[in-house]
Amino acid sequence: MGRESSERPNYEILAFLTLHKEKVLNGNTLSLLAKDEEELKMMTQDIAKAMKADVVRMKSGDYLVIRV
Repeated sequence: MGRESSERPNYEILAFLTLHKEKVLNGNTLSLLAKDEEELKMMTQDIAKAMKADVVRMKSGDYLVIRV
């Protein structure tokens, strides 16, 4: 059975990775700035593997590392 629509999703955002300096904000979540697309992908994969987490690529090209 799927999750009920009234049930709150149970996930945690572990990291936010981007190429855009203005998107890096302070807060509880780790925010990292990469210098190019190749570094962005490599950092995302390494962090997700180390934290045993999943990766979501947003339409903006930024990445979220999440644990469900």
